[in-house]
Amino acid sequence: METESGRQPRGEMQIRTIAMPADTNPNGDIFGGWVLSQMDIAGGLAAAHRAHGRVATVGIEAMTFIRPVSVGDVICCYGHIERVGTTSISVAIEVWKIRGFQEREERLLVTEGRFTYVAIDEAGKKRAIG
Repeated sequence: METESGRQPRGEMQIRTIAMPADTNPNGDIFGGWVLSQMDIAGGLAAAHRAHGRVATVGIEAMTFIRPVSVGDVICCYGHIERVGTTSISVAIEVWKIRGFQEREERLLVTEGRFTYVAIDEAGKKRAIG
């Protein structure tokens, strides 16, 4: 599969889904908020795996939208753990879209950002990451 400029996605694929008509704005592009929610799900999965339990989103930084997502695009969210603290985890998330399923699929970077999660216990209180 070809990617733009030969760049490859960083991290492991956390989720893969298809953009549907219900998620569009009046221009027919997929809402940025929908993409953001997919990123949060992907980052939460990566953080929970590393924390061996529940996590909660506490921050989003360095969010950059590079190109729009259209109905029918398959998006792949990749997560890479950047930092693990006493109770928090920082995850870099990249979203790539696959356009078309022809002989030559093209994978394009859509957005990237950094999400911070905190490990929580069953009562919802911060806990140390083991």
